[in-house]
Amino acid sequence: MKELDAIVSKEEEKVASCPNCSNRHKKRSEEQEKALLVRLKKIEGQIRGVEKMVEDDRYCPDILMQVSAITSALNSFNKELLACHIRSCVASDIQAGKDESIEELCNVLQKLMK
Repeated sequence: MKELDAIVSKEEEKVASCPNCSNRHKKRSEEQEKALLVRLKKIEGQIRGVEKMVEDDRYCPDILMQVSAITSALNSFNKELLACHIRSCVASDIQAGKDESIEELCNVLQKLMK
């Protein structure tokens, strides 16, 4: 997480709106994107492993422990991405006087903590 924090603080990151749709986009540094994708690829591999365990009729508690590890990995990914979002997007918006980012952040946190 500290690695991504350093990357975010080194570079000015911009949020761009797509003029033809309601989707928003976030320009990330190459290093930040790579770090996030590496985490996701590891999670993808864990999920494939659980799929294989089910196919091989493995013992339920063993599968449950692997699913728990996947949940933990996804939570770690969310924490890292959220920290980057706060340090870049939210901080920039607040500095620019766009206080609606605070409300958006609160809504995101409520959804994440269900």
